[in-house]
Amino acid sequence: MRMVNLSRIDLNLLVVLQAIVAEGGVSRAAEKLNLTQPAVSHALARLRDTLGDPLFSRQGRRLVPTGLTKRLIEPLNQSLQSLSVLLDRGRRFDPARSRADFVVAVRDPTEVLLLPALVGQLARAPGINFRTVQVRRRALEASLADGTVDAALDVPLPLSDSVRRRRLGADSFVIVVRKGHPAVRPGVSLATYIRQEHVMVTSRRKGPGAEDMELGQRGLRRRVRLRCRNYMSAFHAVAESDLVLTMTQRYVALLGEGLPLRVLKMPLRMPALDLCLYWHDRFDDDPANRWLRDVIASAFR
Repeated sequence: MRMVNLSRIDLNLLVVLQAIVAEGGVSRAAEKLNLTQPAVSHALARLRDTLGDPLFSRQGRRLVPTGLTKRLIEPLNQSLQSLSVLLDRGRRFDPARSRADFVVAVRDPTEVLLLPALVGQLARAPGINFRTVQVRRRALEASLADGTVDAALDVPLPLSDSVRRRRLGADSFVIVVRKGHPAVRPGVSLATYIRQEHVMVTSRRKGPGAEDMELGQRGLRRRVRLRCRNYMSAFHAVAESDLVLTMTQRYVALLGEGLPLRVLKMPLRMPALDLCLYWHDRFDDDPANRWLRDVIASAFR
């Protein structure tokens, strides 16, 4: 028998061969596979041509396997069963037994809130590794599409419909000042707020914050005296000065203890800021990605 090129064999043809042997004929095999009889006959003809063997001989109304088919059928049954089990396992994800490396794109302050929840999952998922990265927003969709990033956390972004999103919650704005600030006290007015010098936490080198855009719509402008990249730096700067920090309520948990700071209501009515979880449509039904999304969502619940 000539050597068979595996790249020429359609897996469906082997499934047809298995069914014909099990059912003893083309008609019953067609019923089992929910195919037409001509479709099964055509598949059998293709497989005969590929293997260079008739595969069956007719004895009355029954098809009898040839010697090649008899030698093939047992290992074929085992192989198809193993493949079925393998594919079934691929559709399930058991964090206690599976191995996976997840990459989550997240901004610095959100990372501080997310990591404790992720670390809590590591004890129950010994084969799972997490890595957080920061991805430029204009490159985020491509990173989600090619699997470089499994999921992302960010504010609402103008991404295409191929990127799925899940709103994790809305957050209001507050201001943080040092205790004993000479001008900013509970019930502070917008006019007093504007007259202060401010610190702004941002990863961008320049550009306004959400509060600046809201002020601009009212023809108002504040002076940002200090820009920094993380809230811990901003907290210490505020504690040692009369600077005012504007931030979302969710990050107040980062304040901790030991700093002489107080949190006050924002004197400017602003829309709540949503936090969204992003992933690509290609991985929407992936069990591992779905588990990761559930873990992240539970961290902000």
